[in-house]
Amino acid sequence: MTTPDDGTTPLAVEHAGPPVHVDGLRRRTVAVLAAAQVLGGLAAGSVVSVGSLLAVDLSGVRAWAGSVTTASTLGAALGSLALARLAVAHGRRRALSTGLALAAAGAIGIVLAAVLAFFPLLLVAGALLGVGAAVTLQSRFAATDLSTPTTRSRDLSVVVWASTVGAVVGPNLVHLDEQVARLTGLPPMAGVFVFAAAGLLGALVVVQVGLRPDPLDVAGRRSGAPGTRPHVPLRSALTTLRRHPRAAAAVVGVLTAHGVMVAVMSVTSVHLEDHGGSISAVGLTISLHLGAMFAFAPLMGLLADAVGSRPTLVAGLLVLVLGAAVCGAAGGDHVAVTVGLALVGLGWSAATVAGSSIVSGAVPRADRVAVQGLSDAMMSLAGAGGGLLAGVGLQVVGYSGIAVAAAVVGLLGATAVVVVSRRGGRTTPTG
Repeated sequence: MTTPDDGTTPLAVEHAGPPVHVDGLRRRTVAVLAAAQVLGGLAAGSVVSVGSLLAVDLSGVRAWAGSVTTASTLGAALGSLALARLAVAHGRRRALSTGLALAAAGAIGIVLAAVLAFFPLLLVAGALLGVGAAVTLQSRFAATDLSTPTTRSRDLSVVVWASTVGAVVGPNLVHLDEQVARLTGLPPMAGVFVFAAAGLLGALVVVQVGLRPDPLDVAGRRSGAPGTRPHVPLRSALTTLRRHPRAAAAVVGVLTAHGVMVAVMSVTSVHLEDHGGSISAVGLTISLHLGAMFAFAPLMGLLADAVGSRPTLVAGLLVLVLGAAVCGAAGGDHVAVTVGLALVGLGWSAATVAGSSIVSGAVPRADRVAVQGLSDAMMSLAGAGGGLLAGVGLQVVGYSGIAVAAAVVGLLGATAVVVVSRRGGRTTPTG
């Protein structure tokens, strides 16, 4: 028996087995997704801290510094659409498991690229590893499948927060490179991706075992609309965004935050190395940045619930602008760069949590997964563009020029969010 979902009351829902108490399943689903994020987060930290250095080492060209980040984000963009289609057809568990398996293959491929000193393989493997980022993005939305309007931001932010452990630990695994190289014969900077592969495989096991019954399937039965569609209608998702300006404004904000963040972050390690920073110092800076991105996510969720998601989104973009400006003015001051990059991460956190919450709540349930997949894909493409332009810009305008340009883009994005969202008036979010 199914009962229409009013978005507020926990229900007992039948599936292929005993009835499920939705509120209990919601909490368990969030816990499983959070555990997988802890393990999978090692890969994200590895790409950020070591990927650009490995790209320069294998290619011999500084302009390729952002290439691994770009390949990774392109992989995430393509993966987001593919995983969204898979989720609609077969559920979240199948989609997330497939993405984690591909990402683990990418981490192993990066190790092989370092062993063979073959730059093209590094880019292909980086793209595969980027599918893990698509899993991370979809996981935050999966956490809202069974949420009510009063728990949506909180549930989403807990899964984002869970990435903190892996994201902070990942960059600092470079300390173990020497020991890994001695034990395995691997070249420098390759060992960290061994840990990334292990983490991704661990996350795969957690999702396979723990994500039963599938939350998306239960959500469909809960709303009285079970069943699946064979694909994600991209054109329908674009039409949905045009009909829901609040969701469209949120997507604009999320894209801006991610593009600006990736642009500044992707070349910071090279900038610090150019100014005498050791690999340990680079790892610490990136760890603090990633910690700011993820560790404060629950606070951002509470803030969005307390003052509203749109004000939190705009405030996050303005903090990100401030961080980019600090990086631009820092020059070779490592402490100032670290502070600026941490502010960029903090602004990204507020904008992403608030914007994603709006996307999940401002469109009808039937169109939600399609819009989420499109949003994730565009978010990743924005990151890919930011990383690519930053790598080239490092040669042309330098790190300070990139940071200043990022701050300007952030201001334009914040303005666009306000303008576009006003077209939506006071539309009530969909449960």
